[in-house]
Amino acid sequence: MRLYPITKLVLFAFFATAMLAFVAKISVTLRGTAQAQTGSSLQTLIQRAKSMELQTQYSPPPGDPLEHHAAGYAKVMCSAVFITGLDPDFAAENVGGFTAPFEERSKFGKPVVDRVNKTVTITLPNGVKRVAKFLGDQGCVTFPTGKDSLSFKPVKVKRTLPDASTQRWPMGDVLPKDPLPAEIDSNKLKQALDAAFEPASGLTAAFVVTWKGRLIGERYGRGITAQTPLESWSMGKSLTATLMGILVKRGVYDLWQPAPVPEWQSAGDPRAKIRIADIMHMSSGLRIRAPQDPDYDPSLGYPDHLYLYTGGVNSFHYAATRPQQWPPNTIGRYRNTDPVLINYLVRLGVEKSGEDYLSFPRRVLFDKLGIRTMVMETDPFGNFLTQGYEFASGRDWARLGNLYLQDGVWNGERILPEGFVKFVSTLAPAWEADKRPVYGAFFWINGDSAFPVPKEAFYMAGAGGQTTLIIPSHDLVVVRLGHYKGSEPGTESFRRALALLMEAVPKRKE
Repeated sequence: MRLYPITKLVLFAFFATAMLAFVAKISVTLRGTAQAQTGSSLQTLIQRAKSMELQTQYSPPPGDPLEHHAAGYAKVMCSAVFITGLDPDFAAENVGGFTAPFEERSKFGKPVVDRVNKTVTITLPNGVKRVAKFLGDQGCVTFPTGKDSLSFKPVKVKRTLPDASTQRWPMGDVLPKDPLPAEIDSNKLKQALDAAFEPASGLTAAFVVTWKGRLIGERYGRGITAQTPLESWSMGKSLTATLMGILVKRGVYDLWQPAPVPEWQSAGDPRAKIRIADIMHMSSGLRIRAPQDPDYDPSLGYPDHLYLYTGGVNSFHYAATRPQQWPPNTIGRYRNTDPVLINYLVRLGVEKSGEDYLSFPRRVLFDKLGIRTMVMETDPFGNFLTQGYEFASGRDWARLGNLYLQDGVWNGERILPEGFVKFVSTLAPAWEADKRPVYGAFFWINGDSAFPVPKEAFYMAGAGGQTTLIIPSHDLVVVRLGHYKGSEPGTESFRRALALLMEAVPKRKE
């Protein structure tokens, strides 16, 4: 159909408006509580990056943006129904607005849930169907357009943990029956739990508080239990960091070595100088577009940051073939190429040792910490997409948070190498140079006092207000998980709850 100039203009304006609204939403929720830069400081940030930019070309992701939205929608709905156990109508209205924007969902037919074959189908206006299938331990994956098979064989991951009801916390779910320690103000603690769920529009699903490793408070939303795996989004970047930390402790990698990405090993490739630490600092300098970029322009098309979830391609190869925009360790940008590449290195390191990649996280981490509900999803090639496609319960995120509170040691065993916790929780040099004191190494830091807790706190953060906050000065780990649509009021209620927790729990004695 031919479009006349005025029609093109109207369509462009509609698309730009929708994308701007989408970007505004995720810039608040995905960056968590990092303070937005405006005016002259924003222009200074942009100009500094332009002054260092390399002369490389940008190639946008291929494909139809609406098909990508449909792919994200199918995956989100599949995970909500078959992993979390949500009602499909509730999920369509409230869950996963990051890779499946709510304003785009009305363009599709109603999601078709096939509970026998464990699939969800989204039909586009032109009749194209995007199908996501639940694979068991690898969660849900959307098939590439026109295909009904995957380029890897899903596996059932063996577990060694006994039933959680037979083990004491934290390895299991049996909680102590004795009263809370006298140092805890139980009234303030209750007020904090209440605040985390007010107002109801915040859609808080789980709120878990541990003090010195003991679970001292928890509450769950309607239909959610202590064992319900919930959308967690970019908290998975911190999980990715953990897996890399385990390989560093094994001696497979060194944080400061050039990253041995196969696609970068040709003679004269400047990307060969990018270190593993640079990638974890979100300062590899690779050229993609992300909605969190300070100069993001939605009119330029679908962003690579989201394509790495929805493209249906080998995400590792796609990330590794992006050109360099800046020298490494100079410009900090929140872009999914970096956690995808660390996951790539994890796979290379695991398979080089002859181990099974898909079961590696459970063997070396989850079974050691008592984590039972974590589901790590993949692309159609079996590559973990834990830049944001993973699900776990509030208790299991608290367990991972406590590993970091305890400096990487669990039950007397050092899981992470010495100094690793300090590395991930220290301000990344490139972000410091940009005067944005908010990012470490796949962990956010509270350097801008975004949360009403001490600045030395650091945290895992994901779209929709998902947070696992580690507060060493108060021996606290606090987890807040919520349904995506409630992210803005939910984040505010989380801040109020934290302020009350600071009154409920004493500061650690030096």
